[in-house]
Amino acid sequence: MVTLEDRFSAILDRAEKTHSLSREDIATLLRAEGEQSQALFQKADDVRKRHLGNGVHLRAIIEFSNNCIKNCLYCGLRRDNRKLTRYRMTVDEIFSAAFNASREGFKTIVLQAGEDPYYKPEVIADLVRRMKSCSDVAVTLSLGDLTKDAYQKMRLAGADRYLLKFETSEPLLFGRLRPGTNLTGRLKQLSLLKELGYQVGSGNITGLPGQSLESVAEDILLLRELEVEMAGIGPFIPHQQTPLRNSLPGDLYLNLKVLAVTRLLLPLTHLPATTATAAVHPSGRRLALKAGANVVMPDLTPLPYRSYYDIYPGRAGIQVSNSYSWWNEELEQIERSIAGGYGHGAIHTSPDQQF
Repeated sequence: MVTLEDRFSAILDRAEKTHSLSREDIATLLRAEGEQSQALFQKADDVRKRHLGNGVHLRAIIEFSNNCIKNCLYCGLRRDNRKLTRYRMTVDEIFSAAFNASREGFKTIVLQAGEDPYYKPEVIADLVRRMKSCSDVAVTLSLGDLTKDAYQKMRLAGADRYLLKFETSEPLLFGRLRPGTNLTGRLKQLSLLKELGYQVGSGNITGLPGQSLESVAEDILLLRELEVEMAGIGPFIPHQQTPLRNSLPGDLYLNLKVLAVTRLLLPLTHLPATTATAAVHPSGRRLALKAGANVVMPDLTPLPYRSYYDIYPGRAGIQVSNSYSWWNEELEQIERSIAGGYGHGAIHTSPDQQF
């Protein structure tokens, strides 16, 4: 007779060998506890090491505006948060922060902001062009939903990647959490970005109010269907200035399992140890790096702006761990190292371009 332990082991082995599972099998892995969960983490770590090596890509993130026209129920930057001190960095401030990060050793600069129409596409394009001409870096943009013309201008200026999370694959939940938007529209944007030649990153939130385990399994399948170059997976953290302030937070343990299963199904996709994991647990990012993650995104936003990018609570206590040298020492403790090169997506590039 086949035991539950035998079935779990068979699913885990199949995931490692075929990188393909049904929604039901994914849900089985996500229910893992105790020794089974440790076996899941170990298998994901093995797959990460086999396909991507021990290098961890450091991507410096500069959050240059916390203004946002959207009103997402889970986000501290939402339009209706009247208690948030809003800011916008000047173009020169953004460039200076990016240039300093590149001099420190970072090979990828991530420019992120709320959905803020103040910054015209031409301005961002000029900034990207300036960054690429002065520094040997890859540039990732995370600016929300824009027009095709805007995406194209920034891509032609040299932007390499675009990060646009779908947050949840469940259409009704998506619409409820992101008023005035729909999942179909978000997926069309991701498709458009690919057509324009961007390396595309997306991702999801685990533990959202009203989210089932089967829904999370569908999130993983959607990431696989999209063939994303990077997938950011973080736990839900309730913010006091949002309608979800009284909701239960997402579980770090579940988030790690989602990360691990994603690694099994997407062996070449870059998976960050997200800042949100560090916000809910002091060792969150280290645990994520042992469960399949191979990217860290230190916050290089200048002070005092950094504390105002209050997308979720708990970020202030982790700002010490942002320097290139700090991460070099931290990674050595878990027998990892800083990866060389730009960390371009491994899915659609040749081996000599990946790292």
